[in-house]
Amino acid sequence: MLAALLDGMDAALCAFGADGSVTHWNREAERILGWTADEAVGRPGLAGWAVRKEDADEVEARLLAASRSPGRQVHEFALLTKDGRRVLVRTQSSAVLGPDGRAAGVYCAFSEVHTQIDLERSIALSEALFVDASWAVVLVDADLRPAVVNAHAARALGMGRTAVLGRPLGDLLTQGVEELESALTHVLAEGTPPAAAELWVTLRSDEAEATRRCWRSGFVRLASPLAEEPVPLGVGWLFQDVTDAKRTEQESALLRFRAQQLHRAGRAAGECEDAAEAAAVHLDFALAGFADHGLVDVVRGGTGEDGGAGEGSGLGAPPDSATALVRAIASPAGAPGPSEAVPPTGIPVAYGAGHPAAQALERCGSVRAGAGPAVAEGWAAARKWPDGTVNGLCVVLRSRGRTLGVVTFLRGPSRRPFDRADAAYAEDVASRIAAALDLAGGVAGR
Repeated sequence: MLAALLDGMDAALCAFGADGSVTHWNREAERILGWTADEAVGRPGLAGWAVRKEDADEVEARLLAASRSPGRQVHEFALLTKDGRRVLVRTQSSAVLGPDGRAAGVYCAFSEVHTQIDLERSIALSEALFVDASWAVVLVDADLRPAVVNAHAARALGMGRTAVLGRPLGDLLTQGVEELESALTHVLAEGTPPAAAELWVTLRSDEAEATRRCWRSGFVRLASPLAEEPVPLGVGWLFQDVTDAKRTEQESALLRFRAQQLHRAGRAAGECEDAAEAAAVHLDFALAGFADHGLVDVVRGGTGEDGGAGEGSGLGAPPDSATALVRAIASPAGAPGPSEAVPPTGIPVAYGAGHPAAQALERCGSVRAGAGPAVAEGWAAARKWPDGTVNGLCVVLRSRGRTLGVVTFLRGPSRRPFDRADAAYAEDVASRIAAALDLAGGVAGR
């Protein structure tokens, strides 16, 4: 059994008796130096075969000194292989005590220095990643549960390092779990992917922000170096929060697109002979990537030069009120198509009290409206908006110091609610629509 244990060791091992002769020599020592156990055991020291004669006295003195010193002694020196090459090794030697407590010999475990350095580097890298790394590092086991988490990852997940361990990923994330588990499963089955991936996730932790985060993630499959066949131990998941950079990139791309749309709309509107048609062109270009529907309502009878509505401008005013809104342009609510002018019937739109369009007129600005997470039945119909609308943005139309009407942009459930940046863009579009309507004299004609 002792012989089997010695031969199965990963480190090379040799032992010396009290007289300095070799008593043990395992297979790893044979692999490194080429000398077999039959050739090594029984030799009087290492001189002339495993060590150069010039170095033999110093090497043997350092090895055998372990018999007179407590603990282990670590040394580095060059040994000779059977074919005459020199190999730099790192040794650990210690005394072997007999039944009487006296030193009966010395055992020496050694390995090639570069192998030892590689091992130490791997250990140092592992320690650095899980202690000092600026990237988040998570070791995920084969069951897709975190096994080791560094401090940076724990902060990113909004939990303590120990609280994360062993928990399903679904307990840590509310969104992005499927994508992450799919990536981890792929790495376990196929190996390390060639490039990093960007995952959008939302944390479940109450202490973390309830916003989506973008994590640029890299994955490495971990396999045991001791197994005869590569058996995956898990996945090393390294990620970095790049949410701010991604949002800045998205906002820049959105601004470029919207500026291009305004430019294209201006060029297209300039080719329209009818100014009212130009207003519809501006509305159509604005809807692309921005809203599902658009409505333009103009004030019947005009407004005062001071920009405020007349005295009959209260919400729910009768149809003959100076601020009653009449539909002028509308995008198709059914099949997609260009916005078209509505026949001038002069009949006001039946907006109820507190309608966002009426509020926009009263405030002479922009008003956002949303149905909220739980959309009430009939919410859109009560506001005279197409079915499926869950968010609206009403912007007043102003030209030459006068209020001409309101343009309304509508979004369905597949789009996010309007924000301040959307309102700013809608105001740019509204100024162009208002200028076209003013040129067309559309308000007076309604």
